[in-house]
Amino acid sequence: MRFLLLLAVFVGGSLVVQAQVKGTLRLAKLKYNGGGDWYANKTSLPNLISFCNQQLKMNLQTEEDVVEVGSPEIFSYAFVHMTGHGNVVFSDAEAANLRKYLMAGGFLHIDDNYGLDPFVRKEMKKVFPELDFVEIPFSHPVYHQKFDFPNGLPKVHEHDGKPAQGFGLIYEGKLVCFYSYECDLGNGWEDRTVHGDPEEVRQQALKMGANLVTFAFTAY
Repeated sequence: MRFLLLLAVFVGGSLVVQAQVKGTLRLAKLKYNGGGDWYANKTSLPNLISFCNQQLKMNLQTEEDVVEVGSPEIFSYAFVHMTGHGNVVFSDAEAANLRKYLMAGGFLHIDDNYGLDPFVRKEMKKVFPELDFVEIPFSHPVYHQKFDFPNGLPKVHEHDGKPAQGFGLIYEGKLVCFYSYECDLGNGWEDRTVHGDPEEVRQQALKMGANLVTFAFTAY
């Protein structure tokens, strides 16, 4: 799997065996500078992890970790989730570290929690100056893992009333960063009491999130 290859390159074979035996596969939320609320949606990743463990029989740790953009610890995760509403700032060193992580097989999911768009686009240009976000076609495997989304992302919250769109950064033919825009996917993962979303909407959001996790752990 992609995750085990990542660990083999940056950590070492003995720790790969340890991860397999002890079930230490984990997801992480990205902590960034700039003042934006990177810590938003506190129940979203734990709920997504629980859904993946129940529906996909994955063996993920029940709580997410927090990892900083510039930390070498980022290489321990196949799936890193980024969210927030406001400003984002990557230093040159942080951008270089994130680039190395994504080039090596890591996967970043950015979820616009409303207001993130202009900031994250600018900062991701520091990471991949040569790449632009492109809309991911509905035929892409990320929409057709365990759960089928023939029309792309589900719409969770209205925001500006635009259709939900999935953008991505493609490096050497591989989707390394998926950006959910005008969707509020992470809000759909939260406890129902947080936003009062219908259960059908929450389930669609969780299923799409599970597709992202599956893609990150299995795509090469």
